[in-house]
Amino acid sequence: MGHQAIIQQFVDGASAIGPIVLMPRMQLGRPTDVLRAPSLSIDDKRAILAAWASDLYAVESKPALRQLPGTAEPVPIDEVQSALIELDQRCQP
Repeated sequence: MGHQAIIQQFVDGASAIGPIVLMPRMQLGRPTDVLRAPSLSIDDKRAILAAWASDLYAVESKPALRQLPGTAEPVPIDEVQSALIELDQRCQP
């Protein structure tokens, strides 16, 4: 297997797993669960929420909803964006 094929396989696998890999053994159902996770750094929280907001996790034919692999149900994009705004507000001096 060539170098490019290995990299592509890794990227495809990471996309399928999603940012949930940053939260092993943690229940993730809502964006607020990410905000409340004491074991995650601010950067990890931002990465998870930003990924959750991306079009990669948009529900087919329902662009206002996002669903991470491993979560029980989709959530509105507005909820994810609100969590990102709250995280940014917490980080302001």
